[in-house]
Amino acid sequence: MRFHGVCVTLVLAATALTGAARAETPAEVVRGLSELVPRRARGDWLVSTDAEPTRVGRSADARELVLSNGLVALTWRVVPGVARVAFDELSSGRSILRAVEPEARVTVDGVTLDVGGLVARAGEPLDRAFLRDVDRERLDVDPAALVCEALEIGKPTAPFGWKRVRHAEQRPWPPPGVALEFRYRGATPKPCVVRVRYTLYDGLPLVEKSLEVENVGTESFVLDAFEVERLAAVEWSSPVEASREFGRPDLDVFSDYAFGGGDLGSSSRVVQWRDDPRYGTQVNYRLQTPCLLVCTLPRGPSVELAPGESEASFRVFELACDSTERERRGLSVRRAFRTLAPWCTENPLMLHCTRSDDEGVRAAIEQAAAVGFEMVILSFGSGFDLESRDPALEARAREWTRFAREKGVEIGSYSLLSSRSIGPETDVIDAATGKPGGALFGSAPCLESDWGESYFRRLFEFHDSVGFTLLEHDGSYPGDFCAATNHRHRGLADSQWTQWQTIAHFYGWARERGLYLNVPDFYYLAGSSKCGMGYRETNWSLPRELQLLHARQNIYDGTWEKTPSMGWMFVPLVQYHGGGEAATIEPLDQHLDAYEQHLATNLGAGVQACYRGPRLYDTERTKELVRRWVQFFKAHRAILESDLIHVRRPDGRDLDVWLHVNPALGERALAMVFNPTDRTLARPLELPLYYSGLRGSARVAERDGASRTVSLSTDSKVVLDVSLPSQGITWYTFTP
Repeated sequence: MRFHGVCVTLVLAATALTGAARAETPAEVVRGLSELVPRRARGDWLVSTDAEPTRVGRSADARELVLSNGLVALTWRVVPGVARVAFDELSSGRSILRAVEPEARVTVDGVTLDVGGLVARAGEPLDRAFLRDVDRERLDVDPAALVCEALEIGKPTAPFGWKRVRHAEQRPWPPPGVALEFRYRGATPKPCVVRVRYTLYDGLPLVEKSLEVENVGTESFVLDAFEVERLAAVEWSSPVEASREFGRPDLDVFSDYAFGGGDLGSSSRVVQWRDDPRYGTQVNYRLQTPCLLVCTLPRGPSVELAPGESEASFRVFELACDSTERERRGLSVRRAFRTLAPWCTENPLMLHCTRSDDEGVRAAIEQAAAVGFEMVILSFGSGFDLESRDPALEARAREWTRFAREKGVEIGSYSLLSSRSIGPETDVIDAATGKPGGALFGSAPCLESDWGESYFRRLFEFHDSVGFTLLEHDGSYPGDFCAATNHRHRGLADSQWTQWQTIAHFYGWARERGLYLNVPDFYYLAGSSKCGMGYRETNWSLPRELQLLHARQNIYDGTWEKTPSMGWMFVPLVQYHGGGEAATIEPLDQHLDAYEQHLATNLGAGVQACYRGPRLYDTERTKELVRRWVQFFKAHRAILESDLIHVRRPDGRDLDVWLHVNPALGERALAMVFNPTDRTLARPLELPLYYSGLRGSARVAERDGASRTVSLSTDSKVVLDVSLPSQGITWYTFTP
């Protein structure tokens, strides 16, 4: 495989299958399989604790390959050629695929090639609204497409390793399932082999897809572009007239090529829902229904491959939705990220220390250890410069690492990557002006410049030398294109692709070494650990009581697609942006009420915050407060880090409530209840316990007191009589 500069490898896309037998033609492989008729898995996959294994088999006539895990099923025709002919969501029995498309597309030296796929026989056009069994018999080989010469069946492979050095869910890595690799060859002027890879994981209605292009000729060529996915999907709605909101098909589609945003939607860079003008029977009069999924780079990759070199694509993930209900759809996304990026379940308690002198750092480490915090980060504004190459600084940092390890605390630091200018020879060049500027953050260094190479070499060397195990990588690469001609990228067309490879390689390297990564961008699938939950920074300059209400709203809103451990919040122990005394908690002992509300809000949500200041406590009374809430969190850690059910959005007018559920635990659910008003609130509170797996009845205890039995409704709801004084906090735990 190719390499870029000092630190780019191509480990990020799926690599060769493991456990695979010798390559055989698809028809040979399928004939050797047992017959498989896809059937729906028993029970609710979001509640069941036993996942049905993924199976691969054949149709009765051995002309089709079938892959299923009881939640979704994919079918490929292998005779007379290879094409995906079904993608079914099994809980409802509905089709996701409505027509045949090529398996992929690649553009080599300006020539676009279809990879596999079947077409209608001459004179027998097919309706692209559906694909019936009889229609499959009318499919024939596309003479212009690359031909599938081999199929391998194996196990999923990990794009990078995961060194487990701290508390996390005990999820397997890589996740169990079945992987397929179809190998296509083209006798083009520039011969190439295209490997199309699919993976289906146990217990998850999600399909992963990627490809790799290899130059098998004797001359170099340029891989101008590729389309990893082309899926003619069943439309979500059929408006006759033009519509601003067509709605999307019942798939949540995302990739590891994601940046420039803190959530799935804003970070998406390769997912395109296009119209399908060949779909002539669609209801929309102008044939503009967005029902053709194409996953391709915005530009490029535009990489030159010498004979024997190959280029791997990004990975695409297609999550089949079995409901339009918001909570269930969000739970599905959260389960996907727990499975595909299990390091995001690491959730250490962290002090963002604003000092970097020896006395301040040692004091911060001692305080963290005393109250049960697990990390200290030399935060922005602390004065610590990770880019410094001063040997004395490294020696001090190694001593801090040694001291922290003695105390059972991890230590790390902060580094700003983008959002700054380095210089005209280094910065991203705007294609429109030919000058620096025009980047997403105004100015930004190009990661493929000499400075970029030096910067990442420093990150590798520093962490290897000093032993820090935490990095907050602020202003991560947001997806800028660069028109410079003196950088390592070939030009504008490959500049985004190669810069992403550079930073994603570093994150994969960090994951393999157990380095915890705070990254304010959606790099989970490339190896980062945590992103912002979602908040406006200047809101931490509001008065304390308003900060708390905003914080609960931010957590409520941020956990629809994020697990509690995936997003960080903020606690301004010292002033942040502004607001003065009314906005800060220091002196801590004088504002214990606000400090406790922050601790209960975040830890009660299973969410870690940036506790930013020089210390965690200033008196024994403050120390005991922090330690008590940390003990609460650790006593209930497993359920608090489980998925959050959205009971009622906080608004300052009534009880603030959220509910954690996990059917795999003994402690099946935990409800946090806050009274943000200036009066006592006493009322019945209904809690939905369906996703806890509890049925019929449950044992409930308030604030870890004595438990009692309560009856559940037929839909597993329970009603509790709750009474809380003004600013009161309580919690309820539920067990079988």
